[in-house]
Amino acid sequence: MNELGRKAVELKNQGDRLGAKALHHPWLVPLARMGYLAKGVVYAVVGVLALQVAFGQGGEMTDTHGALASLARGTWGTVLLAVVALGLLGFVLWRVVQAWMDPDGKGTGTKGIVVRAAYGVSAAIHASLAVAAFRMVLGRGGGGQHGDQSMQSWTAKLLSEPFGQALVAVVGLVIASMGVVQLYKAWTEKFRRKLSLRDLNASQERWTMRVCKGGIAARGVVFLMMGFFFLIAALRSNPSEARGLDGTLATLASQPYGDVLLTLAAAGLVAYAVYMAVVSRYRRFQGA
Repeated sequence: MNELGRKAVELKNQGDRLGAKALHHPWLVPLARMGYLAKGVVYAVVGVLALQVAFGQGGEMTDTHGALASLARGTWGTVLLAVVALGLLGFVLWRVVQAWMDPDGKGTGTKGIVVRAAYGVSAAIHASLAVAAFRMVLGRGGGGQHGDQSMQSWTAKLLSEPFGQALVAVVGLVIASMGVVQLYKAWTEKFRRKLSLRDLNASQERWTMRVCKGGIAARGVVFLMMGFFFLIAALRSNPSEARGLDGTLATLASQPYGDVLLTLAAAGLVAYAVYMAVVSRYRRFQGA
């Protein structure tokens, strides 16, 4: 083995030791499990509200930030929102550990670095969501724009920069690629490797996997659509073409057989929330 190979192995072993050491902290695994569950609650709210729209029972098209505001308006809203905010903070910390200490053993190769960088981006996104939740708990609003307004505002800022159209196109490609990864994840069932479902019987495990696959695939389709809208915004240099989660769902609803499409997408987001609950309960943590 050459010197470069030895360095790579040494770095990987060092990362494995750091990851295993991190998981020995008694607070980390419970925080991670709480974080997955909190993320699931947010997606469940988005999906349920969209289902209500599809069935003509009120509801609204919203994104994850809007879901927090909806939670705040409900019975025991402040208490529930505070719990979700703490859970999201736990998810952020777990993502930081995944990116920095690599407890899942992704390594320092090109693929591993990309995955760990994605964990870092996820940490930043959910940190923003956690901050918005804490602001609502403290009665300071939700932290500004969200949904389509936020997406279009950021798109307008990017378009005003040098090579702005290219930057927006890159954002669209990244979002779309995240959708492709989700679809691949659902198709190959690779997520199954991180779950320990021994407590379930064969029928329960089979249905759990079906729901999880459906949820992951539905989220992948939504991300693909969002990426496509960003690409259109780049090609037309028009920030109003960009769509958030709420705008993507609204676009589905406006198509022929829109109620059916919206029902499928909303049910898929609820299924994704179930997947997050399953991960919260049954995820296998190496070294824990």
